[in-house]
Amino acid sequence: MYSNAFVYALGGCIFFFLVSVILWAKLIHTKKKFSDMEEALGEIEGGNANLKILASQSDLTAPLAYKINAIVNNYESRIISMNKLDEANKQLMSSLSHDVRTPLTILIGYLDAVHKEIVVGADKETYIETARKKAHDLKDYIDILFDWFKLNSGDLDIVMTPTEVTEFTRTILKDWIPVFEECGLDFNIDFPSSACEIMIDENAYTRIINNLIQNVISHSHASSIEIIMHKMERHIEISICDNGIGISKEDLQHVFERLYKCDKGRSGKGSGLGLSITKQLVEKMGGAISVSSVPNKKTIFMIDFPLSA
Repeated sequence: MYSNAFVYALGGCIFFFLVSVILWAKLIHTKKKFSDMEEALGEIEGGNANLKILASQSDLTAPLAYKINAIVNNYESRIISMNKLDEANKQLMSSLSHDVRTPLTILIGYLDAVHKEIVVGADKETYIETARKKAHDLKDYIDILFDWFKLNSGDLDIVMTPTEVTEFTRTILKDWIPVFEECGLDFNIDFPSSACEIMIDENAYTRIINNLIQNVISHSHASSIEIIMHKMERHIEISICDNGIGISKEDLQHVFERLYKCDKGRSGKGSGLGLSITKQLVEKMGGAISVSSVPNKKTIFMIDFPLSA
């Protein structure tokens, strides 16, 4: 018979041996995992950002693997965003060469004709008026460019203040009524009689309303426009509706993308930035914007802002 002490000692040795074997196996497994991770990181460094490091939850390397995968995903997303921004900047520079240089060349041509007295009398006045309009078009385009650059660089300050939006919007629209009349555009403005207070940056809100109305005048070929505000329980809805040529189903999903210009319908002139800026301003103030359209019947831009508590 073996003594109890011997049995305990033998059992302890066996237990220690088994634990050692398990730990050694885990060490070998972990070492291999680290080797696999090093190899995967080498491929990721080489440009294969789609590669993921695999690990089961029981692996000692699992927390590190998950963290590396998260960093790689974030890195990949940033690369995609940078590539999109780079492509947008290239498109913007191409657009600049056409949308700025062309009207500037025309403007210089009209002014040179006046300066050299090639045109006189009524023709001279016509040339001067055309040059003036071209200069205003250029200023509007440059203003939109500055807004776009400020928004996308984070330099545009949004200062939210409580604003009674019905009266404030009426003030904005007063300046548009003579424009509607000059363009032969029938208009209907319908606002609630009760006060509606929302938190907005007043300059940004003004730009939103002006952009949407200018979009109707410049691109819709409409004969009427409706600007309607509805006060709901917790938010207000502002709709700008026209009866123009509308937007095709294919173009509808892209209208808020920067530099996007509909090839059909509402193309004409424009920077392709106005509606993109509008959407960004609305969202920066906690609102939402959507668009719906029935070609050759109507188009509705809908803005939604939460009411102040």
